[in-house]
Amino acid sequence: MGLFAETGTVNPIFQRLTLLTGAETASALEKSGVMVVGLGGVGSWAAEALVRSGVGRISLVDFDTVCVSNINRQLQALNSNLGRLKTEALGERLKDINPSCEIKLFPVVFSKETSGQLDINGADFVIDAIDTLESKLDLIELSLAAGKRLFSSMGMAQKLDPTLIRTADIWQTSGCPLARLVRQGLRKRGISGHFKAVYSPERLPLREELPDEAGTHRKAIGSAVSVTATAGMVLASLVIRDLMS
Repeated sequence: MGLFAETGTVNPIFQRLTLLTGAETASALEKSGVMVVGLGGVGSWAAEALVRSGVGRISLVDFDTVCVSNINRQLQALNSNLGRLKTEALGERLKDINPSCEIKLFPVVFSKETSGQLDINGADFVIDAIDTLESKLDLIELSLAAGKRLFSSMGMAQKLDPTLIRTADIWQTSGCPLARLVRQGLRKRGISGHFKAVYSPERLPLREELPDEAGTHRKAIGSAVSVTATAGMVLASLVIRDLMS
């Protein structure tokens, strides 16, 4: 059952949100497609929030598989899912939430070279939750060139306070090292387009060494689900509020 039956009745799954947004926005959500690139601690929560809000089509892009270190912050990361593709594990969960949602899985590394494998033209919105700088810049460049409504997450590691998360045009962000690198990278590529970024100026001391199961030490960057999930929820909210405007 879609969001609206032929009688105009709202699908009961989405009644509570429709009371806030109105039927017109709810219908627009059902007709919209969103591509979420990066299904880690931010992107996985954004994807679920969108499906729980009635988005009609969603594309999930991530090459990686679930590992034990993902469990502290990634939605699809369960002990029962270890070793599975993140796209597959999350797609299965989202289908169980709303069987009417059209879900496409793209288990690939996003880059300029692989972008042709994706159906970005079929998306109305793009959510960038990529960690690596060059791939992030590639996605931003492609999305802006295609005229897509883009919302991009900046760095959410080394942070503990979700109340410090902000939204701003990428050129107005401050205090976030990744946002600074993104701005620099865009300038080098001659890109001056605008899109909204989700970021936080919080910066905690870096604890670079973490013992692994073998007792050796490796470099790691700390992350907290309370922060990453909040950023994902903010990204989903930006899509919904964009459709209300």
